[in-house]
Amino acid sequence: MIMQIEVCIDNLESLHYAQQGGANRIELCSSLALGGLTPSAGFMRLAAKHATIPVYAMIRPRQGDFLFSSDDVEIMLADIHAAKQAQLQGIVVGALTADGHIDRDILNALMKQASTLGVTFHRAIDQCADPFAALDAVMQAGCERVLTSGLAPSAPEGITMIKRMVEHCGNHLSIMPGAGVTANNALSIIQQTAVHEIHLSGKSTRPSLMQHIDPSAHMGNANVDDFAIPITSAQKISAVVEKIQTL
Repeated sequence: MIMQIEVCIDNLESLHYAQQGGANRIELCSSLALGGLTPSAGFMRLAAKHATIPVYAMIRPRQGDFLFSSDDVEIMLADIHAAKQAQLQGIVVGALTADGHIDRDILNALMKQASTLGVTFHRAIDQCADPFAALDAVMQAGCERVLTSGLAPSAPEGITMIKRMVEHCGNHLSIMPGAGVTANNALSIIQQTAVHEIHLSGKSTRPSLMQHIDPSAHMGNANVDDFAIPITSAQKISAVVEKIQTL
């Protein structure tokens, strides 16, 4: 069995590290600290230029919930067009109704715009009122996979639900555990759920290369160090690869 390791990134530097570590696919985002938002068109183009593995762009126009307005949808459709223009391999989407079900109308519109692109349904599934009805809707729409933590804060905590989701979908939809996946638990998650792909960030930071550092002025939240640059750790990704080679 060939395990797929998807790594989510929000800068081009991390793309190189993810590939060095042995990632099989990239989820391209901005603002991973917010759960991942849509990357810029420029980032999409440069990722396509430098990637040697498939790249899927997150299509999420804002932080917060997944109840999208018509304006949000218009933005998402335009961003999917940008992903196609950049010649990426796929997109990552999700949309819910106010009562916690898959918004079939929005999802179908996004799928139609995606046309030949691969499509992952993201962790909006973890906020659904009925996850199995949601899986049925996602399968009917034609998505390739669902990214999920099993409706729990992290994938290790959602193992029981992830296993039930795998059993429910069979070969019709790939279930990809994500959130809190590390070298310490990846093998256990795979063995307990029988999934064929996993999702992680391999988060790390590097110090700024600035010589002049004035920590008094903050660019955003005062609790965030503007001079610690978030990056993917090639070592953390390769550690996961090494752990699951026994499969």
